[in-house]
Amino acid sequence: MPIGRVNAAKYTCRFLPEPHESELGGEEAHALLAEADADICCPPSGWTISWDDCYASADMLPLPRKADLFLDDRGRPRPLPLHLTDEQVERAERAQTLAVHIRREAHRRNISP
Repeated sequence: MPIGRVNAAKYTCRFLPEPHESELGGEEAHALLAEADADICCPPSGWTISWDDCYASADMLPLPRKADLFLDDRGRPRPLPLHLTDEQVERAERAQTLAVHIRREAHRRNISP
């Protein structure tokens, strides 16, 4: 009997247990990190995936996983691409700063998404 595809997003919890979720930035942090990731992934010349789809794919992740999108293995911010506008660079830099904080706090609190 063939087994159909299962959407794993239904089984992925986006939120951390309280008080961790709100102390790491809550919904504002989710939005900032997802927006900045979509900006980075979608150059103005176009991409095979839409900005909205990139946003949605990042938005479903818990905060520590979103933070990992911006950081290397040592916890340092990754270089930003050159296609970002000034506004997008400012948003991405805020996201990187927040990502460093989230990774540090998640490690300190032993939170694994």
